[in-house]
Amino acid sequence: MATPPPEAQASGRAGLPTPNSTHSYWHRDPSKTLLNHHTTEEVPTTADIVVIGSGISGTFAARELVAGGRSVVMLEAREACWGATGRNGGHCQPTVWDSVEEIARFELATFNLIKDLVAEHDVPCDWRVVGGVHAIYSQEVLDAAKTQIKRLQKYPDLKDKAVLITNKDELAAQHIPDALGAIYQPNAAKLWPYKLVAWLLERLLSQHDAAVFNLQTNTPVTRLERRGAFWVAHTPRGEVQAREVLLAANGYTSYLLPGLTDIIVPVRGQISALQPPRGAIQLPHSYVWTDASDQYLIHRGLDDTQVEPDIGDRSLILGGERFAVPEGEEGISADDTINPTISDALHRGLSHAIKLLPGDEPEKETLDAAYEWTGIMGYSRDGHPFVGRVPGAILAESGAEDAAEGLWISAAFTGHGMPVAPRCGIAVAEMILGKQGGVKVPAAWIPSEERISRARSMELPRTLEDMLNSLPSEE
Repeated sequence: MATPPPEAQASGRAGLPTPNSTHSYWHRDPSKTLLNHHTTEEVPTTADIVVIGSGISGTFAARELVAGGRSVVMLEAREACWGATGRNGGHCQPTVWDSVEEIARFELATFNLIKDLVAEHDVPCDWRVVGGVHAIYSQEVLDAAKTQIKRLQKYPDLKDKAVLITNKDELAAQHIPDALGAIYQPNAAKLWPYKLVAWLLERLLSQHDAAVFNLQTNTPVTRLERRGAFWVAHTPRGEVQAREVLLAANGYTSYLLPGLTDIIVPVRGQISALQPPRGAIQLPHSYVWTDASDQYLIHRGLDDTQVEPDIGDRSLILGGERFAVPEGEEGISADDTINPTISDALHRGLSHAIKLLPGDEPEKETLDAAYEWTGIMGYSRDGHPFVGRVPGAILAESGAEDAAEGLWISAAFTGHGMPVAPRCGIAVAEMILGKQGGVKVPAAWIPSEERISRARSMELPRTLEDMLNSLPSEE
């Protein structure tokens, strides 16, 4: 039975990716191989598996599926890696201090997977392990951080992965002199995410013929249909039939699965590439603000990619501030514009948080931006990714409850995809392949009818109190 296209979007339901997106900083040097790529002139009519989405989760999944002997057709609505992975803040930082041990270990393993992959193949994606600083500006968060650091001491493999800093001189040395404290996590990197995914896709294309891996960009899937034992992905360029379909569309999931409307919520994030003031120091770490502003920062360095010969790029990549506007950009699935109120907040966002200039020089109140862009994240109501087989109940409104066989999902990374999504992609690929003993995702991430029912009554976190309530208990 068909899943109808949403001509009129219900509240919270995603639309198709917009054709004219804002220009991401990370897309300024796109892969010539991948731009408008069609592995074959015509869309293949059949495949073992269709992967919808070419971001980091879908790409790692496709890599695993091809290695497992399956033929894959990857369908992408826009250019390759033009969604959240190509529009994020350039971070890869596992959350250790504020995660339960199972999730902390999963994310640390993902971090190591990427680090080892980049090292083994010398992937040109500007990967730098810089350590991450979580600046604390309220007593409530500081008290909670002390409790969480104490909790971590119970786990020998985690207790050195997060350190609490409260000494004022050390906070000043970390360029956050006005903070009450900070958590330092050594396992944090900055990178050019698009280039990592582009390298993986180029390698898949160069190592396999079109019968094994076929990438079709600018080919949106407009609906899914169950036809006998097969799924059919309908596109404006033709239809593809496969026994298995993997939805790796993250914030756009509910366009094709309306039963997940308001379970996986599209949320628009906004990022600016700010120009540092003349004479600015090079920040040694990445930064996160542990308050309701939801800000995150990396500082590009002269040792990173050269924009032009002998001209380095030292942009301050700052994202967040979505709560500067009502509703926090929730329910928005169009990334073709920026919000001027959030833009203003980002331009001013560093003046009272990070020390950019040496000595006693006054900080600039406002910084100019060379790039400003938006991207669509997929937030889950319960805060966890969805990784595994789609429950049949999700298709109930189309009368196809028994048709979920062969329909899979890896999505809903809630603005935290880089240290999560790659191994989620691998894990769901292993499920499809029937592989045992591979990547195991936390039990809370597996889709189920019961989980979805519980999530419908949950609210997305919006306040500092919400953040504090989400922290693991001491037990």
